[in-house]
Amino acid sequence: MKILTVTTSFPKFEGDTTAPFIEAITRELASRGHNLTVVLPARSDLKPAPIDRVRFRPYRYAPSTSLELFGYAEALRADVALRGAAYAVLPLAVLSGLRALRAELRRERYDVVHAHWVVPSGAMAALALGPSGPPLVVSLHGSDVFLSEKSRAARLGARNALRRATAVTACSRDLSERSRPLGAKSPPEVIPYGVATEIFHPDPAGGRDLRRELALPSDAFVLFAAGRLVHKKGFEYLLEAASELCLRGRAVELVIAGKGDLEEELRSRARGAGISLRLVGSIARGALPRYFAMADAVVVPSVKDAAGNVDGLPNVLLEAMASAKAIVATNVAGIPEALRAGEDGLLVPEKDPARIADAVEELMRSEELRTRLGRSARRRVEEDLSWKNAGEKFESVLRSVAEARRP
Repeated sequence: MKILTVTTSFPKFEGDTTAPFIEAITRELASRGHNLTVVLPARSDLKPAPIDRVRFRPYRYAPSTSLELFGYAEALRADVALRGAAYAVLPLAVLSGLRALRAELRRERYDVVHAHWVVPSGAMAALALGPSGPPLVVSLHGSDVFLSEKSRAARLGARNALRRATAVTACSRDLSERSRPLGAKSPPEVIPYGVATEIFHPDPAGGRDLRRELALPSDAFVLFAAGRLVHKKGFEYLLEAASELCLRGRAVELVIAGKGDLEEELRSRARGAGISLRLVGSIARGALPRYFAMADAVVVPSVKDAAGNVDGLPNVLLEAMASAKAIVATNVAGIPEALRAGEDGLLVPEKDPARIADAVEELMRSEELRTRLGRSARRRVEEDLSWKNAGEKFESVLRSVAEARRP
């Protein structure tokens, strides 16, 4: 198949952690012999890693680097509202994206168009295609559904895209269900993300080396978390749980990887509570496995934030599972679909620091429990949540709509 992919996020360079799942889906489809053109916003630092059978088609829209705010998780402030400057560049970006899509559709005969995020990518693709042209498949990832629920303009764009789409996929049942009021003609097919088990795997030696590099006490119980420092990641509740553990005489070393608008707020909270917190910033994707390896447990405290935004399915959860780590995660969105409670990890209610502390304390008391949960989590991703499985499902959806459209 010839696939025209439309996205507003992609790893900007090799090792970048921006939307790695989009790159993984692209690689999986290309590895199956399909040819893809990826239309995406240009950036001054955009130099994606080459992929066989994949051509990148960036489109320019920003008059200066300071206004490169379209996509790549740059437009939202703390993931709850659009930045003021993003409103200024949005019309330019949409018009430039439409021109790029129409040029590609004139240049090449594509079998199917695959839009990641119903807004803005799906809405742009629907406008570019009009009533004719190749079939459209829209994949929902989380923030797109949230924006469509909160903004009238985004909702109109989503409705038009979902009406034009021949098929829709979602990374969790939660997103699939929430898409119906937005105009999905039938329940989207749920295709959970996969994980690169050849990259994320147990590495005790690497973990010990990193502990020494970070000067962590040899007897410390280390909790690791990762993600953008925004409200929906729930890191403030993790800090409260760490404080509760200290009050119980169960001190932990907390390491969080990521950057974002809440960095100073989290530092301040930690200082006020007397918590040992290390914010290590953005970690190159190739270095992340060692961070999982050095942890005694991984916490994924995702929440539905005050604005209603929530992760579809956090990549960090799957990466921790592949790393055979004991995990404490909240029971929201796609997390309980991937992590079986009590079998692959411990699930707790969202926004409940005391329950997070209880679960961590349970793990601290039993090395046998940590080992058992980690081994089960690793088996789970190997058997059900590999990118190979996810790639086959995406290929099946794309092929079915492409073949149904052929004369």
